[in-house]
Amino acid sequence: MSRLFGSVRSRATLGATLVVAVALVAAGTALLLSLRANLTGEAGTRAERSAQAVASELAARTPLDKLSGLDAEDTPVQIVDEDGVLLAASEDLERISGTGTSEVTPAPAPADEDDRDDRDDRDDDSLDPGEIAPGASYTNGTATIDGDTEDYRFAAVEVETPDRGRLTVHAGAPLAAEHSAVGTALTAMLIGFPLLLGVVAAVTWMVTGRALRPVEGIRREMAAITASEDLRRRVPEPATHDEVARLARTTNATLAALEASVERQRAFVADASHELRSPIASLRTQLEVAAAHPELLDLDGAVEDTVRLQNLAADLLLLARLDTGERPAGTRVDLAALAREAAAGREAVTVEAEPVEVSGSRGQLSRVLANLLDNAERHARERITVTVRREGGAAVVGVADDGEGVVEADRERIFERFVRLDAARSRDDGGAGLGLAIARDVAVRHGGTLTAGAAPAGGALFELRLPLAGEDRGTPRA
Repeated sequence: MSRLFGSVRSRATLGATLVVAVALVAAGTALLLSLRANLTGEAGTRAERSAQAVASELAARTPLDKLSGLDAEDTPVQIVDEDGVLLAASEDLERISGTGTSEVTPAPAPADEDDRDDRDDRDDDSLDPGEIAPGASYTNGTATIDGDTEDYRFAAVEVETPDRGRLTVHAGAPLAAEHSAVGTALTAMLIGFPLLLGVVAAVTWMVTGRALRPVEGIRREMAAITASEDLRRRVPEPATHDEVARLARTTNATLAALEASVERQRAFVADASHELRSPIASLRTQLEVAAAHPELLDLDGAVEDTVRLQNLAADLLLLARLDTGERPAGTRVDLAALAREAAAGREAVTVEAEPVEVSGSRGQLSRVLANLLDNAERHARERITVTVRREGGAAVVGVADDGEGVVEADRERIFERFVRLDAARSRDDGGAGLGLAIARDVAVRHGGTLTAGAAPAGGALFELRLPLAGEDRGTPRA
């Protein structure tokens, strides 16, 4: 049972059915109450007309035994005086309730006129003789006429008679029509509502099943991808423009990004292994030769290979930290001072800088400048220029050389890891191809950019743009 109602389809069907059921019950209740009120009101109107007719005859001094309203079929009538004494009642009236008096047999007429005069003295002067009180009061009750007992709506009308004082006429109208109509409506609802709820549940079940079918396809394909570990596969995309189609497209985009990330990771591991193999092999060879022939030990070469291996390991460790999304520190860094420190001790490097502060990691930003200067020194002929300036809401650091420059087609590729455009260049001169990749990753993690272009002198120009201190760095890109 819990598994059945654990699905979205089941919950949607149950929810829709419950909502419709509540709405139907509320609407049905309102309908029955309205129907009953209307029919009861109509019965009260009929009862009031009957009471008004009898009251009119009484106002016209019609004797009690001559009243035409007393012999009407299905209309129980009572006439009582101010003391609640029954003066007249309908023929064949056997039992009555709800009118204030249950008497059905009239009391004897008064013995003399003095009694009537005494009643006249007790009358309220608010009505003139022969006047009928406006409006009526209503009650519900029962009456038995000629052996048949039914429910009635009673109306009570007061009349001031010239000869008998104030009398109250109770007249009733049967509620059989009201009971019949309400019963019929209730029966129809009891039969129709379950059928309607069944239709709603069936339609909701089919519609949600059709709507969720693509989701099930996505789930099955994702399960297959997880089992096979084949990130080249993609989930089916419905030919619609709804949320499910957008989910499928987003899922495929995520799979594509994950596949690219895994491929980059594999390539990174392969390239790193390849790059590490060379200095390790060279160092091992030198140590083996030294073990056999100590006099042939190339100590400078061993130290150089060890330093190169140490630098490569440091680069790989930094890239690994950047790949994990490590956020830089929020320290204020003066790029002008940092540029002068990075240029210190380097020949042919000119620094033109104005004080500009950014927020970030001083060590990582120093590494960016060092990598850019290392790259410029490998390609410059005579001169390297470092500029630091403020441009709008960003700090811009430019590193330009007067070398051969970078062709436009390669200006993005040089930022890829382990990429060296000069294939003939030695590893010792060209490095492992990680310097520019590290520089761009650090720039991105600081909310900035690093681009390559053409320098005014004809060489390469690398521009680092970072938000000024206090500006929003945004969300680092992966």
